[in-house]
Amino acid sequence: MILVFLSFVLCIIELARIMYLYNTFQEVTRSAARGASSANFQDQTALDRIRYLSIFRQMPGELPLGMPVTHEHVRIDYLALVRDADGTLTPTRIDRGALPASPAANRQTCHTNPNAPTCVRLVRAQICNPGVPVECERVQYQMLFPLLRLTIPLPRATTTATAESLGYVPGEAP
Repeated sequence: MILVFLSFVLCIIELARIMYLYNTFQEVTRSAARGASSANFQDQTALDRIRYLSIFRQMPGELPLGMPVTHEHVRIDYLALVRDADGTLTPTRIDRGALPASPAANRQTCHTNPNAPTCVRLVRAQICNPGVPVECERVQYQMLFPLLRLTIPLPRATTTATAESLGYVPGEAP
């Protein structure tokens, strides 16, 4: 009888933790997208700091009660709004090597052609498996009490924000 009761209590704790993660991931990505929209996309230290703060930490580590999710799981992408042949605007990921040299260069590019494939217009944050560099593979839930072997994919919790200053300082040369 006690074994059944303890199993039931542990299942309730796991269910509560899954609900916590589903809700917290949205806040993590919202915070990361908001911070990255105002930070210099060429400053890796600033982007790492945004990742730390988005998982409620001051330094590298795991999301509280959110193992295995760490700051490395928070993926920040920069998107351009590219106009298709039929006139629709499509958010397109800009590869790291194709990003403008600086926030000032981005402003100049966007001023010249707001639909250029290298004009950063949007910032997207997601929770992804850090071992997969291009695609955003969902992270698998890791149980606190592994009584059962469950493979539950956690949500990507994608948040997209409009690019703001991106770290641009007025008067900065492109």
